[in-house]
Amino acid sequence: MNQLDFPILSLMMGLPMLAAIICLFVGAQAARLLALATTLILFVLGVVLWANYDIGGPQWQYVERAEMFGSFAWALGIDGISMMLIMLTVFLMPICIGASWEAIQTRVGEYMAAFLFMEVLMIGVFAAQDIFLFYILFEAGLIPMYLIIGIWGGANRIYASYKFFLYTLLGSVVMLIAMLWMVQEAGTADIPTLLNYDFDPSAQTWLWLAFFASFAVKMPMWPVHTWLPDAHVQAPTAGSVILAGVLLKMGGYGFLRFSLPMFPEASAQFMWLVFGLSMVAVIYTSLVALVQQDMKKLIAYSSVAHMAIVTLGLFAFNRQGIEGAIIVMLSHGLVSGALFLCVGVIYDRLHTREIDRYGGLSINMPKYAILFMLFTMASIGLPGTSGFVGEFLSLVGLYKVNSWVTLVATTGIILGAGYMLYLYRRVAFGELVHDDVKEMPDLTAREMALLAPIAAAVMWMGVYPESFLAPIRGDVGALVARIDRAAPEGDAHLKIGEAVVAPKTKEHSAGEAH
Repeated sequence: MNQLDFPILSLMMGLPMLAAIICLFVGAQAARLLALATTLILFVLGVVLWANYDIGGPQWQYVERAEMFGSFAWALGIDGISMMLIMLTVFLMPICIGASWEAIQTRVGEYMAAFLFMEVLMIGVFAAQDIFLFYILFEAGLIPMYLIIGIWGGANRIYASYKFFLYTLLGSVVMLIAMLWMVQEAGTADIPTLLNYDFDPSAQTWLWLAFFASFAVKMPMWPVHTWLPDAHVQAPTAGSVILAGVLLKMGGYGFLRFSLPMFPEASAQFMWLVFGLSMVAVIYTSLVALVQQDMKKLIAYSSVAHMAIVTLGLFAFNRQGIEGAIIVMLSHGLVSGALFLCVGVIYDRLHTREIDRYGGLSINMPKYAILFMLFTMASIGLPGTSGFVGEFLSLVGLYKVNSWVTLVATTGIILGAGYMLYLYRRVAFGELVHDDVKEMPDLTAREMALLAPIAAAVMWMGVYPESFLAPIRGDVGALVARIDRAAPEGDAHLKIGEAVVAPKTKEHSAGEAH
């Protein structure tokens, strides 16, 4: 179904591609203006998508299909989950362009082109309905981020860019082999058809492992997470925003779109592998974050811990866990992006990310301190912010499966409060000791324009999450129906929506008889 009767998804991919090419041939300021205008137009088109999305209608909407060659087709279409991730992409991209306005002064045209090209690929990944088209776009997303880190990154950028590229590419080679076998077996490369195809359980094991090799690195899950802190530290601010905000979500999207619905028996078989790795990630990366002196590294390690909550929720095999995991992905995209922007704001003034160099910023930068506090509270999961909704739902769903795993995951949330509050206290409170810190001005109008929309979205999601849950509810229901046959038995005696009634004793029954 395409309710707009024109290929809006192809337009959302073609427009930034054209703008990226033009950026290569114009001056710096023209490239900035063109990139900003293009990303704002795409945001408007995203709002059109959301406004016209038929909640309760067909699962796949805005469908476009053009046969290309062999079994390959240009096939696009979205469900509610895809739409929310596309909205996250088009919302963050103009903010990334604005964050780079003054920070990037060399090869500006190529920089803007890389970001626009990356937006094309991210939208395509979430909209692709052909498995080979998905793979091409999924892998091509490495190229612009590799260039952004390698050209405009920090002093150790070459090492970080190579590590990022090799880690994420190697896992995906195995996934391609699995895709080729799946298409040969099912006779189609159409993702909606494959979602309902029942692969042999013995084959599912190998297929699941092949996809896991790629998606686990992309999330990233422990212990293949080590590329992430290096990539974040070396990347420019906008690169960190889009890496944490959207690129990490491709792994979670892959689990939702492929691993769970296509290989439900294998997903249940390997549930404890995912739980085990996620529990280690929640505790280990939180403890590592506690001892960091670099603000970007601290936030990077916190991202690994938050993504572990996502994988725990996804493999809970129930509606609450999966809905919670999706909301955590959306929330983390906003909050982590905002935290990296907050680091970029003070880095532009002092050119250091060492936590001990700051202190007392609430005195001379009160606007900054208030917004930084909001995003810190959202990262912790304070009720009323976006972080609470997703984490609460994920833990409720997880509790239905295993109460002990839930206990470990909750411990990670407590540790998260520890390292985030410790960071905020050392940066915003205390005395102004250093003269250069005393002279730092508060947020400019441009910086307020970047952070205020994210603050509004974080509060909106926290206060009225239904507007984000409604579009995904039907798709999560279809996924749960697909995987329900393989869902493991939980150890929790309390089922959601049911009262617990204590059995009557003989004495109590006798008393009633009188």
